[in-house]
Amino acid sequence: HGSHFKSRVSVSVMSRPNCLVVCSASLEGVSAQSFIHSHTLTSSAFNVQVATPDGQPIHFVRQDDGSRRWLNDFRGKPASQPARLESIDASVYSALLIPSAPGALRDLAKSQHLGWIINSFMAEQKCVCAVGSGVAGLCSSLIKENGSSSWCFKGICLTGPSVNETVRQPDFAELPLIVEDFLKDHEAVYSASQPDCVHVVIDRNVITGQNDQSTLSAVQNLILLSNSSRQSRSR
Repeated sequence: HGSHFKSRVSVSVMSRPNCLVVCSASLEGVSAQSFIHSHTLTSSAFNVQVATPDGQPIHFVRQDDGSRRWLNDFRGKPASQPARLESIDASVYSALLIPSAPGALRDLAKSQHLGWIINSFMAEQKCVCAVGSGVAGLCSSLIKENGSSSWCFKGICLTGPSVNETVRQPDFAELPLIVEDFLKDHEAVYSASQPDCVHVVIDRNVITGQNDQSTLSAVQNLILLSNSSRQSRSR
């Protein structure tokens, strides 16, 4: 019975799609609550792999007592060790998720490897989801050649932190980019709600959430979209 049970478990794990969760390793960190919602929900539907630039540890910010307990428990598990983003094979994954992370403005926004992964996902119409300041990670896929640039999100409806939300940050003057401005400047169709309100945009294979508060809804939609795209491909 034991071996039969093990084989059934391994088959169910193998038949699940794989989700790549890309996190910032910058000192400005990753939102604890956004990461917890992201990891908990995706783990119910996918085999999850967390990755950071160079496999560096994640600095969690905006923690409370509940998130601190969850993260302490999480750190004791092998899954908490991030893989090196630079060694990720995009073809293995059917979904990409970037949780909200103030640090993403510093490292993910200019990560060449993340840019390659995103362009690969967009070319194959795989599910891409980014939340809050994690939307800055999508900026990495901008391709500059011979004085001109092209971006796979041009003409796609996206949300992300609004200028009204961003100006409240104490380090606003030092930010390397303003997400709302970048999206508009590079011809995405930008949409936002009031500050701190849940706002999620779905356009084709791309899901974006405006802020930390939008994580739950964005990731639930990522799971739904991934399931429906798998069903249509298996027909």
